[in-house]
Amino acid sequence: TCIASTGWQGGGLPNVWFRLPAWRVASPCLGQLHYYCTSGDSKDGPPKPVSVNVPSTEKVLSGKWSCRCAVRAVLKKREYGSKYTQNNFITAVRAMNEFCLKPSDLEQLRKIRRRSPHDDTEAFTVFLRSDVEAKALDVWGSPEALARERKLRKVVEQEYQENIYRNQQLLKEYKDFWGNTKPRSNVRATFLQGPGKVVMVAICINGLNFFFKLLAWVYTGSASMFSEAIHSLADTCNQALLALGISQSVRNPDAVHPYGFSNMRYIASLISGVGIFMMGAGLSWYHGIMGLLHPQQMESLLWAYCILAGSLVSEGATLLVAINEIKKSAREHGISFYEYVMQSRDPSTNVVLLEDAAAVLGVIMAASCMGLTSLTGNPYYDSLGSLGVGTLLGAVSAFLIYTNTEALIGRSIQAEHVQKLTEFLENDPAVRAIHDVKATDLGLSKVRFKAEVDFDGRVVTRSYLEKQDIDQILNEIQLVKTSEDLENFMLKHGENIIDTLGAEVDRLEKELKQRNPEVRHVDLEIL
Repeated sequence: TCIASTGWQGGGLPNVWFRLPAWRVASPCLGQLHYYCTSGDSKDGPPKPVSVNVPSTEKVLSGKWSCRCAVRAVLKKREYGSKYTQNNFITAVRAMNEFCLKPSDLEQLRKIRRRSPHDDTEAFTVFLRSDVEAKALDVWGSPEALARERKLRKVVEQEYQENIYRNQQLLKEYKDFWGNTKPRSNVRATFLQGPGKVVMVAICINGLNFFFKLLAWVYTGSASMFSEAIHSLADTCNQALLALGISQSVRNPDAVHPYGFSNMRYIASLISGVGIFMMGAGLSWYHGIMGLLHPQQMESLLWAYCILAGSLVSEGATLLVAINEIKKSAREHGISFYEYVMQSRDPSTNVVLLEDAAAVLGVIMAASCMGLTSLTGNPYYDSLGSLGVGTLLGAVSAFLIYTNTEALIGRSIQAEHVQKLTEFLENDPAVRAIHDVKATDLGLSKVRFKAEVDFDGRVVTRSYLEKQDIDQILNEIQLVKTSEDLENFMLKHGENIIDTLGAEVDRLEKELKQRNPEVRHVDLEIL
């Protein structure tokens, strides 16, 4: 007989001890024993034979020698076929679309409640795909009949989509002809407060300034006054473009633009910066150079001084409105005035601020150069004033182009804010480590946060067990007798633990948004 005893050691391998009686192993040829060891470096390859010296025949015959062998238990490899895929879930909408069923056909099928991946949606009902497939065959009779029905419905759907496209084109032509009568109260409210209010005030004032400066230039022929008129025209056109960008930025997200249209403000500000450079700086430089090449005597500048004084007051008033709005927004975000402007948090207000600041400096510069021309009678001072205004506008446009380009490319938020978000996740008990953190500024104080999260499986498992009946799980364990029973037990609870992990991800994303309202989109990837 063979007496065997087993035990487990640190390596996770069972050790089997055999004691062989003398009358079973008596042989004069015993000199070396070959056995296969599962330890070592060859984890994936076949076991390596190891040779050991065996004691003499006398020791074996006396029964005083024992053999110790290491054995590794391996679960047999299984093929994942319909046995596993039949447990896949399918929603009611997909069941009706893919298997051509009616809502009444699904009423008698088994219903399973699953958690929703969205914060604002409760748990929803799904069906087993195997049940839906069986019901479809019962309704249609055969797979061929189901395939014919699918093909027929696909043709009908294509015709439906084509009709929708034609109706949309007709509706667009109707709106173009009669005008869009859809109320836009939300857009009106946008222009009654905040950046919209600043832009509308700037449009009105700069439009009036352009009209009066143009009259002064026609009366005096001053190059500096012409530059100022062009400056006011450029400001008016650019701020009208900003108003268009603001009205487009408040549109709701759609299927084509899931993150909304907030970047329209940056696009409008970028085009505005290019417009300032082309219309304002370009024409001012051109007129100043022509004044140097072909100087002309100017008429009385009294009216020009009066109009410049009025422009200084109006531009200064608009500048104060923009400054107050930026100060208010900077306090709300907890940053300084300078940081708010440099980070281009609100591009529309930034454009108004910089344009009006340049307008005030331009008025002072034009008045100074016109004064020198009046005192000396030399028209070159007036032309130099035009070049100075053009250079000022060029510097403003370069800053606007740079800051708005940086915002459109997708820049990271401040390092301190990123550290705050990361520390919140790292302090959660379920999180072991955070990797590859990216926090992108989407514009208008909206942040998209992405990170790879290494979850602690023990904490997630404990979270699952806290919601279970431990006595019931112990009973299930005691009923495990075969490898098939063990596999079914592990598959059941493994799927539930994965659902618990998904619930942990949803919880972290929800808490992150609640603690940081500026974070609108959170993507946590599980390592």
